Amino acid sequence: MLNSLPRLSVLSLLLTQLWGNASAETLSLRQAAEVALNQNPELSISQARVAQAESGLKQADGARMPRVNVSLNATHTNDALSAFGLKLGQERISAADFNPATLNDPAAISNFNTRVEVTAPLYSGGQIGARQDEAQAQVRAAQAGDAAARQQVLLDVLRAYQGVHLARAYIQVTEQAKTAATEYVRVTGSLHKQGMAVKSDLLSARVNLENAKLNVSEARRQEATALDRLKLLLGRKLGDDLDVGAEAVPALPSGDAEALRVQAVAKHPALQALREQVAAAQSATAAARGAKNPQVNVMARHDWNDRDLGFGAASYTLGGTLSWNVFDGGHNNAAIDRAQAARLEQAARLRQAEEAIAFQVTEARRRALEAEERLAARGEAVKEAEEAQRLTRLRYENGVTTLVDVLSTQTQLDRARADLAQARNDLSVSRGQVLQAAGALDTEQL
Repeated sequence: MLNSLPRLSVLSLLLTQLWGNASAETLSLRQAAEVALNQNPELSISQARVAQAESGLKQADGARMPRVNVSLNATHTNDALSAFGLKLGQERISAADFNPATLNDPAAISNFNTRVEVTAPLYSGGQIGARQDEAQAQVRAAQAGDAAARQQVLLDVLRAYQGVHLARAYIQVTEQAKTAATEYVRVTGSLHKQGMAVKSDLLSARVNLENAKLNVSEARRQEATALDRLKLLLGRKLGDDLDVGAEAVPALPSGDAEALRVQAVAKHPALQALREQVAAAQSATAAARGAKNPQVNVMARHDWNDRDLGFGAASYTLGGTLSWNVFDGGHNNAAIDRAQAARLEQAARLRQAEEAIAFQVTEARRRALEAEERLAARGEAVKEAEEAQRLTRLRYENGVTTLVDVLSTQTQLDRARADLAQARNDLSVSRGQVLQAAGALDTEQL
């Protein structure tokens, strides 16, 4: 009778879950990962950084293009010099305008100047090209950063998804413990009536049952929390009906620890992002040096001057400018030194990150291998705890041992079952951590 009760409890629990989740959307781990990559709110941050970097590249490319400015200026003045110049610009000068009295005290004149001006950089000392290279490196860095963020989201989804299964395993364990506690109350009550058990044993059995009921409630709360955590990662509302499919255990990447370290250092997107930031800092240094070189710009302008809005008198102007900042009080040298220091900082960050990634992939692989051993050991521990609990229960029913021993072996069994569930969860998550540390975690691996 006692052996059949846990099985009935588990069956009842499974039927309840299936009935309660019949209308819920059920996602496999891979489906959940794909949803998260499309809807996770955290990824919108990295995607916005990519958009910013791409806009910066367009801005840098635009610096090489000509500038076209269109302007309309209106003037009304009786200033002697300005009035004569405006009238000359309108091509309306006559012999009478050279009368000293007219020149010295002219009537007020109105002028509308319409201008189209085109300016273009001919040579920037290498600054424009360096800024383009810097912007391109920043785009690649942002894209690699987005790839790293996506892998982190996948790992978070794996943890949350398996966390739901872990919580449900705890529910199963606590339900089994509650069923056993109920049976202990029944058996202890029967023995007490027969004079084979004391009143304190019956009271202890009842206390044990109440604790078992509380453990079930706590396990169900953990399940609800795990589901809510998964919903947040998927960008879903907490009130949405969502359920998870079967448990998933990613495969451990092939190769020894050294091979995984080499792969991680070479391909991890977070390291690629840092390398591109180093390249961007190098280009920024080149741009700072370019400010010390000569600058050549050209200009073409067309003007129309008229008393009214119109295109009465037309003229054009062509020009070029050569400028060279020979001395600026050390401003450019300081800018170069600052850019070089920033590059050295980024290079140091890269070296530090490479060492950290190498350590992470090594440690994650160790934990994954340890998790495999722990899972096997926990499975054997459950078998042994079940047998110990069975034998102790039989001895108690025959009046050979005490209820304390029965409850002790039941506690050991409950702990062993919980440890087995935790071991299954650790195996799945640790393998995901190996993949993420190696920079190889994607939806195909889940």
